[in-house]
Amino acid sequence: MMNHGVSSAPRILIIDDNVAIHEDFKKILLKGKSSDSKLDDLESALFGERDEVFSPPEYVIDFATQGKEALAMVEQAEKEGSPYALAFVDGRMPPGWDGIETISRLWKVSPDMQMVLCTAYADYSWDEIQQNLGQTDSLVILKKPFDIAEVLQLAHALTRKWELNREIQGRLHQLAYFDSLTGLPNRTQFLDSLNKTLANAQKMEKKAALLYIDLDEFKRINDTLGHSIGDKLLKIIAQRLSTCVRNSDLLGERGENHKTARLGGDEFTVLLSNVESDEEASAVAKRISNSLNQPVELGGHQMMVVPSIGIAMFPADGEDADSLMKNADMAMYFAKRNGPQNYRFYQESMNANALKRLTIETQLRNGLEAEEFSLAYQPQFDLKTGNLSGVEALLRWKNKELGQIPPMEFIPIAEESGLIHPLGEWVMRTACTQVKTWQDQGIDLPRIGVNVSPKEFIHPEFISNVKSALADSGLDPSALQIEITETLLMEHFEGTAKTLEELHKMGVQVAIDDFGKGYSSLSRLQELAIDCLKIDRSFVSAVDESFRQKSVLNAIIAMANGMDLGMIAEGVETKEQFLFLQEKHCDEAQGYMLSRPLTLEQAEEFLQKATMQLNDQDPYSSLDQGSADLQSS
Repeated sequence: MMNHGVSSAPRILIIDDNVAIHEDFKKILLKGKSSDSKLDDLESALFGERDEVFSPPEYVIDFATQGKEALAMVEQAEKEGSPYALAFVDGRMPPGWDGIETISRLWKVSPDMQMVLCTAYADYSWDEIQQNLGQTDSLVILKKPFDIAEVLQLAHALTRKWELNREIQGRLHQLAYFDSLTGLPNRTQFLDSLNKTLANAQKMEKKAALLYIDLDEFKRINDTLGHSIGDKLLKIIAQRLSTCVRNSDLLGERGENHKTARLGGDEFTVLLSNVESDEEASAVAKRISNSLNQPVELGGHQMMVVPSIGIAMFPADGEDADSLMKNADMAMYFAKRNGPQNYRFYQESMNANALKRLTIETQLRNGLEAEEFSLAYQPQFDLKTGNLSGVEALLRWKNKELGQIPPMEFIPIAEESGLIHPLGEWVMRTACTQVKTWQDQGIDLPRIGVNVSPKEFIHPEFISNVKSALADSGLDPSALQIEITETLLMEHFEGTAKTLEELHKMGVQVAIDDFGKGYSSLSRLQELAIDCLKIDRSFVSAVDESFRQKSVLNAIIAMANGMDLGMIAEGVETKEQFLFLQEKHCDEAQGYMLSRPLTLEQAEEFLQKATMQLNDQDPYSSLDQGSADLQSS
């Protein structure tokens, strides 16, 4: 007989073929009184007189007369999620299973269940019991006749032991399957859910969608403001993510068919089952993006973390968990490359691109040691005198397997992989050493420009690397011009300002490369220790196209003059561009019309000629043939 009432009290199962014994256990454990005097007499024979000293806790008690009946009850209890804590099992219950057989079968269904074997006989030795059951940690033998206090103590102690075991298992389960910071399911639980979801989707011929989410700029916030702020931010992100997915209208129509998880760091996933179209996954991605993109106020700082989301659909983009995860991750990577607040669906072409990227990264790691890198040098000219004013060092890479690889392909990969740091340090040292060598040979080269990526510039070791390159080469700091992007200034203003000030104190010049593309604040530019603006080639090339673009370029030059900043125009390729810049009093220019980037040997020959011509007081002859033709026209 099973009591189906819902209760938080421990559940105890009495298994005995004598119904009268059921009543006696009930009287002991529930403090009830039977109306049958014969049962009272039997109780006295079994247990002696009742001792009212013990006040048992509340229990829910059910009864079975045979082992098979008990097994069915235990199975049902497990299915309902209200398992039994303890069973008192009679040793002999003919014609059915005996106590040992019953316990053995019950433990297969409910391994944590505590057992009391009640017997007046010595049917089995302890060694035989242990051999038959395999373990005895949860077994106590109770000899008849019983003592009421002993029964009460066993019930209390064993149900409490069962409860403590359940609590420990619950905590271990929480640690094993949930993220301790956010409370979301962790990678282990997510992968388990993913496998189950895909198996069910395949069986039901349904679609599923996996959204792989990475937070742009989180690492910078974590490194700058500390892990405490970073942890609080992750909690807020997790709450927003769970809320916006849970409240999604499309998900609400079909119930709880999603699972959100934190894989680790700033990576999250959302699994959508029973998805009917790609548009549904797209709608959820947009909802997530809009929710996470809202500013967060923490520790007196307002910050914004925008997500990059990759989406892989089952079964089109992968028929198992590993391939779906890999492809969603790959789609996320391409979303991140396309700029902030982006989501991308996986495409098969991404595999080829990813393989190429991996190949380049692998070759990059060996490239420095194999001396595959070199510098090209593009001359820069003073537009007033025609004299050589400097050169810009340009990194080149010719790999033995891949051939010549454009910087626009390998530089982003070097930045993402961290290889930009040793690569950038090599460029700085090589450029400084080469210029000093030329100067020692009597070549007049006032300055060399070296491009520095944002990741290099904000690295804690950047200033010490510059100092080391200058000290080892012996180059005067004023001959070094570091070029950084306008975007770097705006995104990392406070840290950048400090580094710029240190460079200024050292005597190193700083130029803002590609100026005009980053929409920087003029008031902020005035606060920074910069020396020069390099006007982006897009403004220079537009001179040939429209009067309006000429006006924009004219305004940039006027602004630089007003701020007492030097100017170098990039990408000068036509006579009209050259004359316009000269007329508007732009300081310097570089571009294919004046000189293409030169190899080391070409640059050395060019610089030697330029030095001799300068000594001969023929400044404009230092320009290449294109410029010479321009002067004679």
